[in-house]
Amino acid sequence: MGPLKGITIIEISGLGPGPFGAMLLADMGAEVIRVERPGGSLFTAVNNPRLDVLNRNKRCIAVDLKAPGGVETVLRLVEQADGLLEGNRPGVMERLGLGPDACLERNPALVYGRMTGWGQEGPMASEAGHDINYIALAGALHGIGRAGEKPAIPLNLVGDFGGGGLLLAYGMVCGLLEARTSGKGQVVDAAMIDGAATLMASTFAAHQADFWSDERGTNMLDSGAHFYEVYETSDGRYISLGAIEPQFYAALLDRLGDDAQYFENQFDAPNWPAMKEKLAAVIKGRSRDEWDEIFAGANACYAPVLSMSEVRHHPHHRARATFLDDGRYWEPAPAPRFSRTPGEVTRNAAVIGEHSEEILRDFGFSEADIAAGIASGAVHVKSD
Repeated sequence: MGPLKGITIIEISGLGPGPFGAMLLADMGAEVIRVERPGGSLFTAVNNPRLDVLNRNKRCIAVDLKAPGGVETVLRLVEQADGLLEGNRPGVMERLGLGPDACLERNPALVYGRMTGWGQEGPMASEAGHDINYIALAGALHGIGRAGEKPAIPLNLVGDFGGGGLLLAYGMVCGLLEARTSGKGQVVDAAMIDGAATLMASTFAAHQADFWSDERGTNMLDSGAHFYEVYETSDGRYISLGAIEPQFYAALLDRLGDDAQYFENQFDAPNWPAMKEKLAAVIKGRSRDEWDEIFAGANACYAPVLSMSEVRHHPHHRARATFLDDGRYWEPAPAPRFSRTPGEVTRNAAVIGEHSEEILRDFGFSEADIAAGIASGAVHVKSD
């Protein structure tokens, strides 16, 4: 039903950002064929696909790319696809015989998406790394944290998923749109270091305008300001405040009652540490639920800090159906939303090789071809 219905993507299965980018495309209606190695990987939820959320909405074929006929099987799939995405280190796909040149020779209109940490070229392209390394070199990690403390690790959201998988999906859609006009494919080099740097565009500009200091935890949006901060409540939970604009700050002061007198000069930056210490004491005087009641309807840029076990139960999420919840398992619903062609979850992640024979039939392989592929070990099917 989604806006990408009719698009076919071959995903060479990997870890983290690649599957996430492919999930985003599949959620929006693209037919994503996940090519998985027999046996899967360390992080593949083989025994419980219901929790393998990044592989939802995909069909799965198991192919041994090192077995005779394995590479040819994938190339025959590529011939009928609109795009391919992979997340191997530079040179791996070329050595397998599935690099861009080989695939574009079979299908000149193919959009070939590549997900790496450092990019396809550059002095560090072949080096190992993970999210923390990519965002460190991109300048993002340095700015996340509190004054006088070491940088805080923002899960793996900035490199792997925000700067990686999300940018890969965006690049694929851009390439697919262009190919509709030109009839020509191309390579999309989605590097997490580039994506993380792109996410920092506004902050880099603020730094050059002398509006943002290199000293973490002293700026308006990095916990330096008392009005943009997380505070602990009396029950050991937390609330968030983000009252930047004057009208929202006025609403904040209104709900603080008599304590508002300590915070009247909002942008007196030298006094931010003192005001933050005082505000922390005020917030610590009540529970999170009490602050929820106090700020209800205040329009003061307030929200409780919800744990992962709490989040799906919040009334706003329930009203918007932000999460799909069957009572046992829950996961985020497809986003963003479309008024006419909404994305949806039509299938949970497949067991490795669950659709091997079905996919090959759909792509025109004969029963003899399928039998030969299975016999040679190039194609694997789901084991009972």
